[in-house]
Amino acid sequence: MPNTRKLYYEDVFCMQFCARVLSCTPEDDHFIVTLDATAFYPEGGGQPADRGALGGARVLDAHERDGVILHTVTAPLRVGEVVQGDVDRLRRFDHMQQHTGEHIVSGLVHEQFGYENVGFHIGEQEVTVDFSGALSPSELDEIERAANWAISQDIPVTISWPDAETLQSLSYRSKKALSGAVRIVSIEGTDTCACCGTHVARTGQVCAVKLASAQAYKGGTRVTLLCGSRALADYGVKFDNARAVSTLLSVKPNETAPAVERLLHENEALRTERAALENRFFAQRAKLLAGRRDAILFEEALSPDSLRRLCVALCGECPGVCAAFSGTDADGYRYAVGGAGDVRALCRRMNEVLGGRGGGKEVQQGSVGCTRARIEAFFEQALGPCG
Repeated sequence: MPNTRKLYYEDVFCMQFCARVLSCTPEDDHFIVTLDATAFYPEGGGQPADRGALGGARVLDAHERDGVILHTVTAPLRVGEVVQGDVDRLRRFDHMQQHTGEHIVSGLVHEQFGYENVGFHIGEQEVTVDFSGALSPSELDEIERAANWAISQDIPVTISWPDAETLQSLSYRSKKALSGAVRIVSIEGTDTCACCGTHVARTGQVCAVKLASAQAYKGGTRVTLLCGSRALADYGVKFDNARAVSTLLSVKPNETAPAVERLLHENEALRTERAALENRFFAQRAKLLAGRRDAILFEEALSPDSLRRLCVALCGECPGVCAAFSGTDADGYRYAVGGAGDVRALCRRMNEVLGGRGGGKEVQQGSVGCTRARIEAFFEQALGPCG
């Protein structure tokens, strides 16, 4: 079968075209169609395949095999007929924005820090790029500013297919050694890279780049970036959240961080005060049980840390097994169990019988999914009456 003519390389903005159907083969619930020409970009190089319509059928996917583009469609097409193809314009342009923005960022990282782009993927919500070295927050801020400056300069994005001699003398980025016809994407002063994807015609069409997050990954840095409409949508969500927070705190939007910091300090002071009050209450509750060997208490709405402190207080007054529980019959109970000796065997048996899970060292902590009556029955059987 002859190679498919790739209209997306001849004109990246070609979103509607006519082509002849060369083959149509059923596969599972769909059909695999080949054409003599197509504007549907096939998945590759980290960029997803185009979607859209072809002769009345929906195009769900596209892949390239040995120079032939295979379209996955929802209905059969008659071999020999000429059909109209319509690429999903918004989706394609979004991919062009993301891919070009990635080139700008990767080119700048390579130029300034010498790191390679070793992984790239355009997802439905965000783009991830893996770099071969560590990048600090301040370095990423610098890259973001430089990328948006390059976008504001509206630099042409040029495509070329250099001959072997020219290619040999050309300095360009590539994840692997290449031979034969190599497609080079160039953005003057920013990037030169071997790439098979689709890109905008000028950097201004990217509109904006936002480096949304970064994390250490396999000895390098994984950067999440958003370009164009995705960056604008992200800004809108974050602005709405900032405005809502500023309203709740009764401060201006650009003053939310100090206000939240004050709240965190106040909250920490309240937690410390509450813990001190709880400790006094727990000590009083434990003293009421002084003289007993074993003790089980149920208290409402205690956190795991509070349960642990209550258990420790009980252990200071009772020499046997001490257990503290908090929860409801409907939602189950959290627990903290301690005491003289090793209570791990007791807790393992409790978890098995009561459908629980947990662990620990000096104090065993976890949860059980049962009623209070079942918990009390278990401990009465295991320890005898303990109140």
